[in-house]
Amino acid sequence: FSHVFFQLGLCWYFVKVDVFFYLAAVANECCVCCFAGVSAGASRDMAHSSFKMELSESVQRGLQSLADPLLFDLKTFSVFIEVAFRSLLTAHADSTVLDQPEFKRIDQMLLKHCHTAATTCILEGIKQNADKSTISSCLEDVRFDAERIEVYYSSYQKHRSDLETLLSSIGRCPLHVNDVSWRLEYRIKNGHLHKVNEPSYLISLNVENANNGGSSDDLHFSCTMEQLQDLVGKMKDAAKSLEKATQL
Repeated sequence: FSHVFFQLGLCWYFVKVDVFFYLAAVANECCVCCFAGVSAGASRDMAHSSFKMELSESVQRGLQSLADPLLFDLKTFSVFIEVAFRSLLTAHADSTVLDQPEFKRIDQMLLKHCHTAATTCILEGIKQNADKSTISSCLEDVRFDAERIEVYYSSYQKHRSDLETLLSSIGRCPLHVNDVSWRLEYRIKNGHLHKVNEPSYLISLNVENANNGGSSDDLHFSCTMEQLQDLVGKMKDAAKSLEKATQL
C-alpha cells in the first residue's frame, strides 16, 4: 500500500476523500482549459456541460442531510452554503469557519460531514464546468427542493469566477508524494450518544510541491473502509498503466 503511494506521486486520484487535496487536482484540469486557449467564461458560452457529476456515497449522504428541513431550515441552509463557498476562498484552512450562531444546535460531526460534502460538490462542479442543468440534476438526486437549488446555484454563480482564478493559480505540476502514514479510528457514538460503530482511516501524506520551490507539507484526510478500498484499487490500476507506459 505505502509502496504504491510512493511510486506514483499522482495526487489527483484523491478527489473523493479530501477537499483541500482535491483543490490541486481541480486546478490541473482548469489550467488545461486555459492552455487550450479557451477562457472559462467563453467555454460556458460555447457549450453546456455534458458531464454528469459523480459524487461518492459519503458526499451524497452529507448533501441529503443538507436537504433535510428538520436539520437545516432554509435560513440556516443559506448561511451554510455561503460559508462553504467562502471557506474554499480563504488562504488557509480556518478551524472556526463553522462557528456560526445558526449552527449551534447542529451536531458538530454532522456539520463537518455536510461541510466536506458541500465543498466537494462545489469543486466537482468547477472541475466539470457544470451548467445550471447539470447542477440542478445532481442536487435533485440528493433531494434538494427548488428553493435550495436556487440558493446553491446563486452562490455558485457569485463565487465561480474567483474559484476558477484560485484553482488556475495553484499551478500545473501535481504534488509528489514522498511518504504516507495511517492509523485506524473507531467511532463508537455520535454527539447524540447513539451507537454508530463506524471505523475510519486517518491518512497523512507527506508531499513535495514543485510549484513552491520543492517545499514539503503534510496533507491529512479521513475515509471509510469502502473509500480506502476504492482508493487503493485506483492506485493499483494507475500503477499498472504506468508500468505499461514505461514498457512501450
